[in-house]
Amino acid sequence: MKLWDCLSTALRALLGNKLRSILTMLGILIGVAAVISVLSLGRAQEALVEEAFASLGANLIYVMPREAGIMGAGVGEATLTLGDAEDIARHAPSVVGVAPTATTYAPVVAGGESLDSMIAGVTPEAGSVDNYIVAQGRFITEFDYRARSRVAVLGSEIAQTLFGEMDPTGQSIRIDGRQFEVIGVLEGRGTGFGIEDVRVYTPLSTFYATLAASQAGSRGHSVDSISIQVRSSDELESAMEEITAILRDGHGIREGDSDDFSVISMEAMAGQVSQVMGILALVLAGIAGISLLVGGIGIMNIMLVSVTERIREIGLRKAVGAKRRDILVQFLIEAATLGLCGGAMGVGLGWIIVRIISSVATNAGFSFAATLPGDAVGLALGVSISVGLVSGLYPAVRAARLDPIESLRHE
Repeated sequence: MKLWDCLSTALRALLGNKLRSILTMLGILIGVAAVISVLSLGRAQEALVEEAFASLGANLIYVMPREAGIMGAGVGEATLTLGDAEDIARHAPSVVGVAPTATTYAPVVAGGESLDSMIAGVTPEAGSVDNYIVAQGRFITEFDYRARSRVAVLGSEIAQTLFGEMDPTGQSIRIDGRQFEVIGVLEGRGTGFGIEDVRVYTPLSTFYATLAASQAGSRGHSVDSISIQVRSSDELESAMEEITAILRDGHGIREGDSDDFSVISMEAMAGQVSQVMGILALVLAGIAGISLLVGGIGIMNIMLVSVTERIREIGLRKAVGAKRRDILVQFLIEAATLGLCGGAMGVGLGWIIVRIISSVATNAGFSFAATLPGDAVGLALGVSISVGLVSGLYPAVRAARLDPIESLRHE
């Protein structure tokens, strides 16, 4: 029996019981739609994360403080200072840029608009190290830093909230009751790492003098993080070793004692995020796979019913010369067709779900591109056909083994 004849016979058998066939494909359809949705949304999220990390700059290392309580000292005491950043800049040969940042929260008022915002004190080097892109005006300069100028650069969302469509540059704002002049607005970084969009930036020297004088401790002014740019990616490991040695020496940490700071590269951060996202995608895909399993059981059940209903037909075919192989192929093709049709409809439903989620997210301000990866479609259809074949194998073998004489006697 030719393959085309088997396929046309399978289609006639399935179309002869349309409702039953549709209900049988439902499990496969839901499972494939879930898999397509998970993979498509996962790819979109990966693209957003990669774009976000790329926007932060290249060859970056971050130094973060650990609370002194870990080391047994005063709980809540900061462990990094402006002096640490200066030591790294002077003594780490692999480093080409150092940008310390200190933060606090304060009310920001412009005209009739006000909000509580994160205020970040930064140095002029932050513009290049942290890859801040100025959309309007300019960034903080060395003159602003040395003169302790009361100037501010706004994140894109802060500027939109306070000034709407008006150009904020040259306007006055009040931060914690003190007047500052807006000299620039940063380009928005979007939904990836958009914390920069909701910050107000001032010179670090001004920050210490006006907004956070209490942050000066016994070791000098504290900072919340230090961004460090390395000469090349090949020197990241050596730079991390240099930074660790400098800070341990500066903090008087003896050999064998734990660091009161953490040093992490951008590559390591990206790897950790990718690993977490990968695990989440696997969990979601596993949950979606349960639907495929249920769909496979449904196909097996219906194929067994079909064999029972068509015993006389099977006996007649064997009586006119059909071989066991022909019967086996016939029922396997019917099962595979059920899986393929269910998978194809599942791909369509999954794509619709992705488009709907993309549209809702875009309206909520979390825009991402809806994509339908070709490998995901191929995987989903391949799995659907495989589920159909595996589920239909036992019913097909059972049909092929039927005795033709007993089958013809069957009522």
